[in-house]
Amino acid sequence: MVAENPRARSLVLDVPDWAGHRAGQHLDVRLTAEDGYQAERSFSIASPPEEAAVTLTVDPIEDGEVSPYLTEVVVAGDELEVRGPIGGPFTWAVEDGGPLLLVGGGSGLVPLMAMLRHRAARASTLPARALISVRTPDDALYRDELGRIGPREGLDVRWTWTRTPPPGWDGWTGRVDAAMLAGLGPEVAAAARPHVFVCGPTGFVEHVANLLVDAGHDPMRVRTERFGPS
Repeated sequence: MVAENPRARSLVLDVPDWAGHRAGQHLDVRLTAEDGYQAERSFSIASPPEEAAVTLTVDPIEDGEVSPYLTEVVVAGDELEVRGPIGGPFTWAVEDGGPLLLVGGGSGLVPLMAMLRHRAARASTLPARALISVRTPDDALYRDELGRIGPREGLDVRWTWTRTPPPGWDGWTGRVDAAMLAGLGPEVAAAARPHVFVCGPTGFVEHVANLLVDAGHDPMRVRTERFGPS
């Protein structure tokens, strides 16, 4: 188990007979209590298809039934019941081409990270832009890793902090807006017809999707995924 921030943890799973997945897909995890009560929740796969193990990054929800167990109770060697991979439209592979525009809110970054890791594993130089919205530095996922892969050719990763930015921060702050999306550059503007993926809480996703459509992006090319309590 890997700590991604003060709360979120990445679980690395050895899934027997794993047939592989596409970046952007998720797994269903089901827990069964001693009295037979079951709870099942979906978690995005954070690892790229190139890795044999399956990594789930879990950001626990207060009073959640599954996520706190996965981050606070599970230890190495425990067995989990999983189903998947699941999901088709919200996936991307290098063969699909670019440009690539990713917009994530909070832990909505997880499936987008699988896409960026896949791009890195394939040494792709397809133009890619990622805009990540989080409340504070303590809420950020994969920040160090993104700092390492971000400067690579054709990839630009930006952050906006909605509550408290890091000390000395001179970049974007506040809610994602039209100016931020335009500031990502012409490579992923509507005219470039990028593959667009937006993931996060429902309100965030709807807000960003509306901004993108208003900016001229084809609604059919704006793929969204929402998440709720787990």
